[in-house]
Amino acid sequence: MNTYTSTHQDTASLLEEAQRSLLFTANRPDIVMERGEGMYLWDTEGKKYLDFIGGWAVTCLGHSPVVIRDALFNQATTLVNASPSYYNKRQIEFASLLTRLSGYDRVYFASTGAEANEGAVKLARKFGAKHRQGAFEVITTINGFHGRTLAMMAATGKKHWETLFAPKTPGFKHVPQNDIDALLAAIGPDTCAVMLELVQGEGGVHAVETEYLKQVRKVCDEVGILLIFDEIQTGLGRTGKLFASEHYGVDADIMTLGKGIGGGFPLSAVLTREKLNLFEPGDQGGTYIGQPLGMAVGYAVVNEIVQHDLSGHAARMGQYLVERLHQMADKYGLTRIRGKGLLLAFDLPGEQGAEVAAACLAEGLLINSPNPRSIRLMPALIVTEAEIDTMLETLESVLDRTEAPSEGR
Repeated sequence: MNTYTSTHQDTASLLEEAQRSLLFTANRPDIVMERGEGMYLWDTEGKKYLDFIGGWAVTCLGHSPVVIRDALFNQATTLVNASPSYYNKRQIEFASLLTRLSGYDRVYFASTGAEANEGAVKLARKFGAKHRQGAFEVITTINGFHGRTLAMMAATGKKHWETLFAPKTPGFKHVPQNDIDALLAAIGPDTCAVMLELVQGEGGVHAVETEYLKQVRKVCDEVGILLIFDEIQTGLGRTGKLFASEHYGVDADIMTLGKGIGGGFPLSAVLTREKLNLFEPGDQGGTYIGQPLGMAVGYAVVNEIVQHDLSGHAARMGQYLVERLHQMADKYGLTRIRGKGLLLAFDLPGEQGAEVAAACLAEGLLINSPNPRSIRLMPALIVTEAEIDTMLETLESVLDRTEAPSEGR
Protein backbone atom coordinates (compact mmCIF):
# COMPACT_ATOMS: atom_id res chain seq x y z
CA MET A 1 0.00 0.00 0.00
CA ASN A 2 1.54 3.32 -1.10
CA THR A 3 -0.78 5.88 0.44
CA TYR A 4 -2.70 6.21 3.66
CA THR A 5 -5.28 8.80 4.65
CA SER A 6 -5.50 9.36 8.38
CA THR A 7 -8.79 9.47 10.21
CA HIS A 8 -7.15 11.79 12.74
CA GLN A 9 -5.83 14.82 10.86
CA ASP A 10 -5.63 17.23 13.81
CA THR A 11 -1.98 16.63 14.62
CA ALA A 12 -1.60 19.98 16.38
CA SER A 13 -4.19 19.12 19.03
CA LEU A 14 -2.59 15.71 19.56
CA LEU A 15 0.80 17.31 20.10
CA GLU A 16 -0.71 19.82 22.53
CA GLU A 17 -2.27 16.93 24.46
CA ALA A 18 1.05 15.10 24.48
CA GLN A 19 2.72 18.16 26.01
CA ARG A 20 0.04 18.28 28.71
CA SER A 21 -0.30 14.60 29.59
CA LEU A 22 2.98 12.76 28.94
CA LEU A 23 5.88 12.86 31.37
CA PHE A 24 8.84 14.35 29.55
CA THR A 25 11.67 11.86 28.97
CA ALA A 26 12.99 12.67 25.49
CA ASN A 27 13.02 15.31 22.77
CA ARG A 28 10.71 14.11 20.02
CA PRO A 29 9.90 15.66 16.62
CA ASP A 30 6.49 17.23 16.06
CA ILE A 31 4.96 14.21 14.35
CA VAL A 32 2.55 11.57 15.64
CA MET A 33 2.82 8.06 14.24
CA GLU A 34 -0.49 6.32 13.62
CA ARG A 35 -0.05 3.28 11.43
CA GLY A 36 2.60 0.87 10.20
CA GLU A 37 2.85 -1.79 7.53
CA GLY A 38 5.97 -3.73 6.56
CA MET A 39 8.94 -1.38 6.34
CA TYR A 40 6.82 1.78 6.53
CA LEU A 41 5.15 4.04 9.09
CA TRP A 42 2.52 6.72 8.50
CA ASP A 43 1.88 9.74 10.69
CA THR A 44 -1.42 11.46 11.41
CA GLU A 45 -0.88 13.77 8.43
CA GLY A 46 -0.65 10.76 6.12
CA LYS A 47 3.09 11.17 5.52
CA LYS A 48 4.96 7.93 4.83
CA TYR A 49 8.32 7.02 6.39
CA LEU A 50 10.75 4.26 5.42
CA ASP A 51 11.82 2.84 8.77
CA PHE A 52 15.49 1.92 9.22
CA ILE A 53 15.29 2.23 13.02
CA GLY A 54 12.84 -0.63 13.42
CA GLY A 55 11.68 0.39 16.86
CA TRP A 56 15.31 0.12 18.07
CA ALA A 57 15.68 -3.35 16.51
CA VAL A 58 12.30 -4.43 17.88
CA THR A 59 10.07 -4.74 14.80
CA CYS A 60 12.03 -7.66 13.33
CA LEU A 61 9.11 -8.76 11.12
CA GLY A 62 8.21 -5.22 10.10
CA HIS A 63 5.17 -3.26 11.21
CA SER A 64 1.83 -4.98 11.86
CA PRO A 65 2.84 -8.44 10.59
CA VAL A 66 0.03 -10.90 10.04
CA VAL A 67 1.62 -13.55 12.27
CA ILE A 68 1.48 -11.25 15.31
CA ARG A 69 -2.05 -10.13 14.52
CA ASP A 70 -3.24 -13.72 14.23
CA ALA A 71 -1.39 -14.86 17.35
CA LEU A 72 -2.89 -12.03 19.40
CA PHE A 73 -6.40 -12.61 18.11
CA ASN A 74 -6.37 -16.38 18.49
CA GLN A 75 -4.84 -16.32 21.96
CA ALA A 76 -7.04 -13.47 23.17
CA THR A 77 -10.10 -15.57 22.42
CA THR A 78 -8.67 -18.48 24.43
CA LEU A 79 -6.65 -17.26 27.45
CA VAL A 80 -4.96 -13.94 28.13
CA ASN A 81 -3.49 -14.43 31.60
CA ALA A 82 -3.71 -17.38 33.97
CA SER A 83 -1.45 -15.68 36.59
CA PRO A 84 2.17 -16.65 37.22
CA SER A 85 0.99 -19.16 39.84
CA TYR A 86 0.26 -21.77 37.17
CA TYR A 87 1.89 -23.23 34.09
CA ASN A 88 0.17 -22.45 30.81
CA LYS A 89 0.39 -24.28 27.51
CA ARG A 90 1.83 -21.41 25.46
CA GLN A 91 4.55 -20.77 28.05
CA ILE A 92 5.72 -24.38 27.90
CA GLU A 93 5.65 -24.46 24.09
CA PHE A 94 7.67 -21.26 23.77
CA ALA A 95 10.22 -22.30 26.39
CA SER A 96 10.69 -25.61 24.60
CA LEU A 97 11.23 -23.83 21.27
CA LEU A 98 13.86 -21.48 22.72
CA THR A 99 15.78 -24.24 24.47
CA ARG A 100 15.84 -26.35 21.30
CA LEU A 101 17.11 -23.45 19.20
CA SER A 102 19.66 -22.12 21.67
CA GLY A 103 21.06 -25.22 23.36
CA TYR A 104 20.35 -23.76 26.80
CA ASP A 105 18.36 -25.81 29.32
CA ARG A 106 16.11 -23.38 31.17
CA VAL A 107 14.14 -20.21 30.35
CA TYR A 108 12.74 -17.42 32.50
CA PHE A 109 10.39 -15.00 30.73
CA ALA A 110 10.07 -11.28 31.39
CA SER A 111 8.75 -8.18 29.63
CA THR A 112 11.72 -5.86 29.03
CA GLY A 113 15.41 -6.18 28.30
CA ALA A 114 16.35 -4.46 31.56
CA GLU A 115 14.15 -6.89 33.46
CA ALA A 116 15.81 -9.87 31.78
CA ASN A 117 19.27 -8.48 32.54
CA GLU A 118 18.27 -7.91 36.16
CA GLY A 119 17.20 -11.55 36.26
CA ALA A 120 20.57 -12.62 34.88
CA VAL A 121 22.41 -10.57 37.53
CA LYS A 122 20.21 -11.99 40.28
CA LEU A 123 21.00 -15.50 39.08
CA ALA A 124 24.72 -14.70 38.98
CA ARG A 125 24.58 -13.34 42.53
CA LYS A 126 22.68 -16.43 43.65
CA PHE A 127 25.52 -18.47 42.15
CA GLY A 128 28.06 -16.26 43.95
CA ALA A 129 26.25 -16.71 47.25
CA LYS A 130 26.21 -20.48 46.91
CA HIS A 131 29.55 -21.16 45.23
CA ARG A 132 31.89 -18.14 45.68
CA GLN A 133 31.54 -17.16 49.34
CA GLY A 134 28.98 -14.44 48.67
CA ALA A 135 30.59 -12.92 45.58
CA PHE A 136 28.27 -10.32 44.04
CA GLU A 137 30.20 -8.08 41.62
CA VAL A 138 29.54 -8.16 37.88
CA ILE A 139 32.08 -6.80 35.40
CA THR A 140 30.68 -5.02 32.33
CA THR A 141 32.21 -2.89 29.58
CA ILE A 142 32.57 0.84 29.01
CA ASN A 143 29.98 1.99 26.43
CA GLY A 144 27.93 -1.13 27.02
CA PHE A 145 24.20 -0.75 27.60
CA HIS A 146 22.05 -3.05 29.73
CA GLY A 147 18.88 -1.11 30.51
CA ARG A 148 17.32 1.72 32.50
CA THR A 149 16.39 0.28 35.88
CA LEU A 150 18.60 1.59 38.69
CA ALA A 151 20.71 -1.57 38.79
CA MET A 152 21.06 -1.81 35.02
CA MET A 153 22.00 1.88 34.77
CA ALA A 154 24.81 1.04 37.21
CA ALA A 155 25.74 -1.93 35.04
CA THR A 156 25.74 0.25 31.92
CA GLY A 157 29.09 1.86 31.11
CA LYS A 158 27.82 5.34 30.22
CA LYS A 159 29.99 8.02 31.80
CA HIS A 160 27.21 10.61 32.05
CA TRP A 161 25.12 8.12 34.07
CA GLU A 162 27.76 7.77 36.78
CA THR A 163 26.12 10.28 39.14
CA LEU A 164 22.56 10.19 37.77
CA PHE A 165 19.93 9.07 40.34
CA ALA A 166 22.57 8.77 43.05
CA PRO A 167 23.39 6.86 45.14
CA LYS A 168 24.57 4.45 42.50
CA THR A 169 23.64 0.78 42.88
CA PRO A 170 26.84 -0.99 43.98
CA GLY A 171 28.27 -4.20 42.59
CA PHE A 172 29.40 -3.31 39.06
CA LYS A 173 32.80 -2.60 37.53
CA HIS A 174 33.39 -1.29 34.00
CA VAL A 175 36.37 -2.16 31.80
CA PRO A 176 37.22 -1.29 28.17
CA GLN A 177 35.88 -3.64 25.53
CA ASN A 178 38.41 -6.04 23.97
CA ASP A 179 41.00 -5.40 26.72
CA ILE A 180 41.72 -8.71 28.42
CA ASP A 181 44.34 -7.20 30.73
CA ALA A 182 41.82 -4.69 32.08
CA LEU A 183 39.36 -7.52 32.67
CA LEU A 184 41.93 -9.61 34.51
CA ALA A 185 42.81 -6.63 36.71
CA ALA A 186 39.16 -6.09 37.60
CA ILE A 187 38.47 -9.66 38.72
CA GLY A 188 38.62 -10.13 42.47
CA PRO A 189 37.23 -12.34 45.23
CA ASP A 190 33.87 -10.56 45.04
CA THR A 191 33.46 -11.15 41.28
CA CYS A 192 30.64 -13.53 40.33
CA ALA A 193 30.21 -12.81 36.60
CA VAL A 194 31.23 -10.95 33.46
CA MET A 195 28.37 -9.52 31.36
CA LEU A 196 28.97 -8.49 27.75
CA GLU A 197 27.10 -7.24 24.72
CA LEU A 198 28.63 -9.06 21.77
CA VAL A 199 27.84 -6.01 19.67
CA GLN A 200 27.43 -2.78 21.62
CA GLY A 201 24.30 -1.34 20.03
CA GLU A 202 23.62 1.88 21.95
CA GLY A 203 27.37 2.36 22.31
CA GLY A 204 27.72 2.84 18.55
CA VAL A 205 27.74 -0.73 17.11
CA HIS A 206 31.10 -2.07 18.28
CA ALA A 207 31.63 -5.83 18.21
CA VAL A 208 33.82 -7.85 20.53
CA GLU A 209 36.86 -9.48 18.95
CA THR A 210 36.82 -13.27 18.58
CA GLU A 211 40.15 -13.90 20.32
CA TYR A 212 39.17 -11.60 23.18
CA LEU A 213 35.88 -13.42 23.71
CA LYS A 214 37.62 -16.79 23.72
CA GLN A 215 40.04 -15.45 26.33
CA VAL A 216 37.15 -14.16 28.44
CA ARG A 217 35.50 -17.59 28.35
CA LYS A 218 38.77 -19.23 29.39
CA VAL A 219 39.33 -16.78 32.23
CA CYS A 220 35.78 -17.25 33.55
CA ASP A 221 36.26 -21.03 33.55
CA GLU A 222 39.64 -20.81 35.29
CA VAL A 223 38.46 -18.39 37.97
CA GLY A 224 35.09 -20.08 38.41
CA ILE A 225 32.84 -17.14 37.53
CA LEU A 226 29.95 -16.90 35.09
CA LEU A 227 29.83 -15.42 31.60
CA ILE A 228 26.62 -13.61 30.62
CA PHE A 229 25.80 -12.59 27.04
CA ASP A 230 23.39 -9.66 26.75
CA GLU A 231 21.76 -10.42 23.39
CA ILE A 232 18.77 -8.16 23.98
CA GLN A 233 19.48 -6.30 20.73
CA THR A 234 21.46 -8.92 18.80
CA GLY A 235 19.39 -12.03 19.44
CA LEU A 236 17.08 -13.80 16.99
CA GLY A 237 18.57 -13.09 13.59
CA ARG A 238 19.60 -9.45 13.89
CA THR A 239 23.32 -10.09 13.23
CA GLY A 240 22.85 -12.62 10.43
CA LYS A 241 22.88 -15.56 12.84
CA LEU A 242 20.09 -16.63 15.14
CA PHE A 243 22.30 -15.60 18.07
CA ALA A 244 25.33 -13.32 17.81
CA SER A 245 27.39 -15.83 19.81
CA GLU A 246 27.29 -18.14 16.77
CA HIS A 247 29.71 -15.77 15.02
CA TYR A 248 32.30 -16.53 17.69
CA GLY A 249 31.84 -20.18 18.59
CA VAL A 250 31.74 -19.22 22.27
CA ASP A 251 28.92 -20.09 24.65
CA ALA A 252 27.82 -18.28 27.78
CA ASP A 253 26.41 -19.57 31.05
CA ILE A 254 23.49 -17.15 30.81
CA MET A 255 22.04 -15.37 27.77
CA THR A 256 19.38 -12.67 27.75
CA LEU A 257 17.02 -11.98 24.85
CA GLY A 258 14.50 -9.23 24.17
CA LYS A 259 13.42 -6.83 21.42
CA GLY A 260 13.26 -9.18 18.43
CA ILE A 261 11.68 -12.15 20.20
CA GLY A 262 8.38 -10.28 20.46
CA GLY A 263 8.45 -8.43 17.15
CA GLY A 264 7.20 -5.30 18.94
CA PHE A 265 5.29 -7.01 21.75
CA PRO A 266 7.04 -6.39 25.13
CA LEU A 267 8.82 -9.66 25.77
CA SER A 268 12.21 -10.83 27.00
CA ALA A 269 13.87 -13.96 28.33
CA VAL A 270 16.75 -15.28 30.41
CA LEU A 271 18.25 -18.55 29.14
CA THR A 272 20.65 -20.59 31.26
CA ARG A 273 22.21 -23.95 31.98
CA GLU A 274 20.81 -26.62 34.25
CA LYS A 275 23.61 -26.04 36.76
CA LEU A 276 22.21 -22.54 37.33
CA ASN A 277 18.66 -23.68 38.04
CA LEU A 278 19.16 -22.12 41.49
CA PHE A 279 16.21 -19.87 42.25
CA GLU A 280 14.03 -20.76 45.21
CA PRO A 281 10.34 -19.80 45.60
CA GLY A 282 10.10 -16.05 46.10
CA ASP A 283 13.53 -15.24 44.63
CA GLN A 284 12.21 -14.14 41.26
CA GLY A 285 8.81 -13.50 39.68
CA GLY A 286 6.37 -10.97 38.29
CA THR A 287 2.69 -10.54 37.53
CA TYR A 288 3.10 -10.80 33.76
CA ILE A 289 5.79 -13.49 33.63
CA GLY A 290 5.05 -16.02 30.90
CA GLN A 291 1.47 -14.84 30.33
CA PRO A 292 -0.20 -16.73 27.46
CA LEU A 293 -0.79 -13.70 25.23
CA GLY A 294 2.90 -12.81 25.11
CA MET A 295 3.97 -16.44 24.84
CA ALA A 296 1.76 -16.96 21.79
CA VAL A 297 3.24 -13.89 20.12
CA GLY A 298 6.81 -14.90 20.98
CA TYR A 299 6.34 -18.40 19.62
CA ALA A 300 4.83 -17.05 16.39
CA VAL A 301 7.62 -14.48 15.89
CA VAL A 302 10.51 -16.85 16.58
CA ASN A 303 8.94 -19.59 14.47
CA GLU A 304 8.55 -17.12 11.58
CA ILE A 305 12.22 -16.11 11.83
CA VAL A 306 13.34 -19.75 11.79
CA GLN A 307 10.93 -21.06 9.16
CA HIS A 308 11.79 -18.30 6.68
CA ASP A 309 15.52 -18.17 7.52
CA LEU A 310 15.35 -14.46 8.27
CA SER A 311 18.78 -14.76 9.91
CA GLY A 312 20.24 -15.74 6.55
CA HIS A 313 18.25 -13.01 4.82
CA ALA A 314 19.61 -10.48 7.35
CA ALA A 315 23.15 -11.64 6.57
CA ARG A 316 22.63 -11.21 2.81
CA MET A 317 20.90 -7.84 3.09
CA GLY A 318 23.51 -6.63 5.57
CA GLN A 319 26.30 -7.58 3.19
CA TYR A 320 24.54 -5.77 0.34
CA LEU A 321 24.07 -2.66 2.49
CA VAL A 322 27.71 -2.67 3.61
CA GLU A 323 28.89 -3.00 0.00
CA ARG A 324 26.72 -0.06 -1.05
CA LEU A 325 28.00 2.04 1.85
CA HIS A 326 31.59 1.31 0.86
CA GLN A 327 30.77 2.50 -2.67
CA MET A 328 29.60 5.81 -1.16
CA ALA A 329 32.43 6.13 1.35
CA ASP A 330 34.96 8.18 -0.60
CA LYS A 331 32.42 10.65 -1.95
CA TYR A 332 30.90 11.43 1.45
CA GLY A 333 33.83 10.77 3.77
CA LEU A 334 32.18 7.79 5.46
CA THR A 335 34.48 5.75 7.69
CA ARG A 336 34.41 2.77 10.06
CA ILE A 337 31.54 0.99 8.33
CA ARG A 338 30.86 -1.73 10.87
CA GLY A 339 28.48 -4.19 12.47
CA LYS A 340 26.97 -7.55 11.69
CA GLY A 341 23.89 -8.50 9.69
CA LEU A 342 21.31 -5.74 10.00
CA LEU A 343 22.86 -4.02 13.00
CA LEU A 344 25.19 -1.61 11.21
CA ALA A 345 26.77 1.79 11.66
CA PHE A 346 29.20 4.16 10.02
CA ASP A 347 30.93 7.39 10.94
CA LEU A 348 30.43 10.74 9.24
CA PRO A 349 33.34 13.11 8.52
CA GLY A 350 32.24 15.37 11.36
CA GLU A 351 29.70 15.71 14.15
CA GLN A 352 26.70 15.95 11.81
CA GLY A 353 24.82 12.88 13.08
CA ALA A 354 21.81 14.68 14.53
CA GLU A 355 21.64 17.03 11.53
CA VAL A 356 21.70 14.14 9.05
CA ALA A 357 19.09 12.14 10.98
CA ALA A 358 16.76 15.18 11.17
CA ALA A 359 17.15 15.91 7.45
CA CYS A 360 16.38 12.28 6.63
CA LEU A 361 13.28 12.43 8.82
CA ALA A 362 12.06 15.43 6.83
CA GLU A 363 12.55 13.35 3.67
CA GLY A 364 10.57 10.39 5.03
CA LEU A 365 13.47 8.22 6.21
CA LEU A 366 14.00 7.09 9.81
CA ILE A 367 17.62 6.51 10.86
CA ASN A 368 19.38 6.81 14.22
CA SER A 369 22.43 8.78 15.35
CA PRO A 370 23.70 7.12 18.57
CA ASN A 371 26.47 9.73 18.92
CA PRO A 372 27.38 12.95 17.08
CA ARG A 373 29.60 11.25 14.47
CA SER A 374 27.70 8.01 13.82
CA ILE A 375 24.64 6.77 11.98
CA ARG A 376 23.09 3.47 13.03
CA LEU A 377 20.87 1.31 10.78
CA MET A 378 18.71 -1.53 12.15
CA PRO A 379 15.83 -2.20 9.76
CA ALA A 380 13.40 -5.09 10.00
CA LEU A 381 14.78 -8.48 9.01
CA ILE A 382 12.39 -8.50 6.05
CA VAL A 383 14.04 -5.53 4.31
CA THR A 384 14.68 -5.91 0.58
CA GLU A 385 17.44 -4.69 -1.73
CA ALA A 386 14.95 -2.29 -3.30
CA GLU A 387 14.17 -0.75 0.11
CA ILE A 388 17.89 -0.49 0.88
CA ASP A 389 18.38 1.29 -2.45
CA THR A 390 15.56 3.70 -1.62
CA MET A 391 17.07 4.40 1.79
CA LEU A 392 20.50 5.08 0.30
CA GLU A 393 19.07 7.37 -2.38
CA THR A 394 17.49 9.50 0.34
CA LEU A 395 20.64 9.40 2.47
CA GLU A 396 22.80 10.47 -0.49
CA SER A 397 20.43 13.32 -1.23
CA VAL A 398 20.72 14.52 2.36
CA LEU A 399 24.51 14.13 2.44
CA ASP A 400 24.77 16.12 -0.79
CA ARG A 401 23.16 19.02 1.07
CA THR A 402 25.02 18.55 4.35
CA GLU A 403 28.14 20.63 4.68
CA ALA A 404 31.10 18.58 5.86
CA PRO A 405 33.61 20.15 8.26
CA SER A 406 36.81 21.37 6.63
CA GLU A 407 38.91 18.70 8.30
CA GLY A 408 36.57 15.89 7.28
CA ARG A 409 37.64 15.12 3.70
